[in-house]
Amino acid sequence: VQLQASGGGSVQAGGSLRLSCVASGRTFASYGMGWFRQAPGKEREFAAAISRSGLSTDYADSVKGRFTISRDNAKNTVVLQMNSLKPEDTAVYYCAAGSGLPFPTRYDYWGQGTQVTVSS
Repeated sequence: VQLQASGGGSVQAGGSLRLSCVASGRTFASYGMGWFRQAPGKEREFAAAISRSGLSTDYADSVKGRFTISRDNAKNTVVLQMNSLKPEDTAVYYCAAGSGLPFPTRYDYWGQGTQVTVSS
């Protein structure tokens, strides 16, 4: 599985961004999908995940109520809608295919990352 993330950019605090991740291959629906992020000098951290069917989602406490993850298995796409962005959301965001759990070690495939910068 190859993953291509897009949609990052620069916004002011309170703004919104929509990240997309398109997967190649025919087995997209076999994988739980996750979004992780990594700020400079920090470890990669979990942001959101979604089950293979899309019926179950999970969010880090820091983004709960502001971010929404969704997927379209027919289009091999997972989306992270980010609202009410804060400067502390600034990071490189990565999509990943794997278990759907909030642990980066449980994912087999990673996209290249997309930069999100939120200014105050």
